[in-house]
Amino acid sequence: MSTLTATPETPESAAPAPARRPVYRVTGRRVLASEWAKLWSLRSTWITLGLGLLFLVAFGVIAASHYKSSLDSGRHMDRDFATATAVSLSLFGTNFAQLALGVLGVLVTAGEYSTGMIRSTLAAVPRRLPVLWSKAAVYGLVALVVATVGAFVAFLVGSGIVSGTPAAMGLGHAGVVRSLLGAGLYLGLVGVIGTALGALLRSVAGGISVLVAALMLVPGLVSLLPTSWQGDIDPYLPSHAGESVFALTHDSTTLSPSAGLLVFLGWTALALAGAAYRLLRSDV
Repeated sequence: MSTLTATPETPESAAPAPARRPVYRVTGRRVLASEWAKLWSLRSTWITLGLGLLFLVAFGVIAASHYKSSLDSGRHMDRDFATATAVSLSLFGTNFAQLALGVLGVLVTAGEYSTGMIRSTLAAVPRRLPVLWSKAAVYGLVALVVATVGAFVAFLVGSGIVSGTPAAMGLGHAGVVRSLLGAGLYLGLVGVIGTALGALLRSVAGGISVLVAALMLVPGLVSLLPTSWQGDIDPYLPSHAGESVFALTHDSTTLSPSAGLLVFLGWTALALAGAAYRLLRSDV
């Protein structure tokens, strides 16, 4: 008599065990890469950076052309234009470019709060502060590069226009390269301040309003104060401290380039500190 032994069969249709997903660690490099990708995915980035570059170059060329035409026609020039140099004429558009670059900095951070995307961002990076540092570093670097390129282009074109006039200067003149690099650095830091204000106020309109007030309205209000007070306050305002970074000449009423840079870095650090404090203490 034979004995039958049953052997268990493995069904061929059995599904294989699901593969484990790779575990990704949150690192500084990955956070930076994420913020870089988000920055360039926005149409407003290209438009606003283009406007900043356009303002810097176009207004510099317009100022140089106005100086040249006034000199050739013998028209009376006001004191600012009469003592102008190729550097000051080429950087005439800095005040306009700072608005474009600063506004984009506000949009980089406050825009995520307005759309609610900040919740996804902080869910991926729970420690929070690396998000702020990465946004500020990425956009600050981009604004620095764009502004520096714009400053050199504006100077090369403007210096060609005013060639042969009392304002003529070349890159080899003392202080010219320092001024152009200083203008790029100043505008890059304005972008960082805009980023910090957007994170601090969490409102696009609020961040832009404070930025414009700090850079343009407050200096006008300080001019209404008694003269004795103006000398103690005026050089340390953000816009005036920043201007001393790229100014070619200085006098007793302005800070030196190094002192102006330290003061402006202090304002930048203050804005970032406020943004970091609120990011840590307030719910999104």
